[in-house]
Amino acid sequence: MERNVHEEKLRRMEAFKRLINLGLSFLSLGLVVGIFAYFWFFHFQHSLVETLHFYKNGHILEISIYAVVLFAFSKMYGGTRLGYLKNSEIIFSQIFATAIADVFIYGELSLMAFQLFYSGFFFWMFAIQAVTLIIYTSIANKLYRMMFPPRKLLLLHGERDTEAICSKFESRKDKYRITRKEKVSPDMQYNYKVISESYQSGECNAVVIWDVSTEDRNKLLKFCYAKSIRVYIMPKITDVIMTGAEELHVFDSPLLLTREYSLTMEQRFLKRLMDVVCALILLILTSPIMLITAILIKLYDGGPVLYKQVRCTIGQKEFQILKFRSMRTDAEKDGKARLAAKNDDRITPVGRVIRACRIDELPQLINILKGDMSFIGPRPERPDIIAQYLEVMPEFVYRMKVKAGLAGFAQVYGKYNTTPYDKLKLDLTYIENYSVWLDVKLMMLTLKVLFLPDSTEGVDAEQITALREEKFGKQARENERMPEDEEAAEGENMQAPENGEPAEGEAAQEAENGEPAEGEAVQEPEGREVQKPDESGEGDGQE
Repeated sequence: MERNVHEEKLRRMEAFKRLINLGLSFLSLGLVVGIFAYFWFFHFQHSLVETLHFYKNGHILEISIYAVVLFAFSKMYGGTRLGYLKNSEIIFSQIFATAIADVFIYGELSLMAFQLFYSGFFFWMFAIQAVTLIIYTSIANKLYRMMFPPRKLLLLHGERDTEAICSKFESRKDKYRITRKEKVSPDMQYNYKVISESYQSGECNAVVIWDVSTEDRNKLLKFCYAKSIRVYIMPKITDVIMTGAEELHVFDSPLLLTREYSLTMEQRFLKRLMDVVCALILLILTSPIMLITAILIKLYDGGPVLYKQVRCTIGQKEFQILKFRSMRTDAEKDGKARLAAKNDDRITPVGRVIRACRIDELPQLINILKGDMSFIGPRPERPDIIAQYLEVMPEFVYRMKVKAGLAGFAQVYGKYNTTPYDKLKLDLTYIENYSVWLDVKLMMLTLKVLFLPDSTEGVDAEQITALREEKFGKQARENERMPEDEEAAEGENMQAPENGEPAEGEAAQEAENGEPAEGEAVQEPEGREVQKPDESGEGDGQE
């Protein structure tokens, strides 16, 4: 009875938290729409649409269209995720979504009036909207944090050092705080006792399970689920694969299907059609930029305009990837491939500009038309780099179940220094959950990523491309290969544990650094170098 009262109290608190979150987010959108409504009634309607006559319903319709477009892009870019994203990320997302909505409405009104609008009012409107968003979001986010302090976490871990995972949570002090760390004991009753005592005393209100064998993880998850305790789990490769499983109802037992192929025939057709159409349109629109870039590169040092390199796409098929050359012609005179570092002196002045704007990637539109690549997919890698990774991370081959892409899931949700293993899990998330809408969404999200510093920044000078084997790598691999718990034989094993509450999406994008059970396979034995996988905008290949 006491537990039911406690659970009901927590449920009400979460509902109240969600209500406040929605209220603050919609008020932010309301302020932006209100500014647009003011400019519509006092400027656009009279000064810019003199030839059109709007009645009451027409005004409502126009403002409603703007509101819907603004909400759609704010939702897509994370502008409504107050309390989840960092304050700076929310502000950037809201301003970016507002800019797109303003451009959309500008185009729509220009079409209605059969002429281009005077853009001065739109610039003023956007400036006011941006300042309003900065001030309001900063205040709202601070208020939200005061009302709802960081979630207190109990970290249940295995043999590995916890510094890596703690540093990740430490980067979000506004959202998480690890109040207790406990190594998982062979005595499962002791682990249950630790969880119960920490939860009932208020020392923690959620559990993080990290670097734990599959068998122990399942037992801990079931215990927490039975007690209605929130759990964060760093997914393993098999967990990611199961997220895309199809649920079948062919008899009275649940049945999940993972197909032998990643995309259906219809999906492959639509994806290829979208690639060809979009590539042709972009080639036409960007052809002046590409011509100017080619001339500048040639005039600077007289070297070749394009850089070609062998990469691998679906089924490890090799092809020549094309990029505008952004480095000196002798950037790899020693024959070794290296990632571009911050302030790398091998990058030419022209190269620095085109890399920052991602113009160096435009020739890959030709690769897309040829069928070597797609717009969205895992970034292509060199054959020798793939061979090295397959020796220590056999799962790396999974990302070549689809065509390589100009941009991908890992580039949108990862960072420039995200570990190769974590990027593999992100790419698998895309492969196993593919849809045409997901491609469209990632294309739109890529626009936002282009303006973020992390997306074009190089690695630190001291950051070597080698990954070294950690102390407990062998033990971690053994943990991954351990059998499921005693109920697995009865078909009750949990294949895809939850990664946190969907409403907040905490664990979905917080892949752990060097995930234990399989992640150590990424680490290369001491003394051997492994090139980090390529990232969109991080090198010409020779870099």
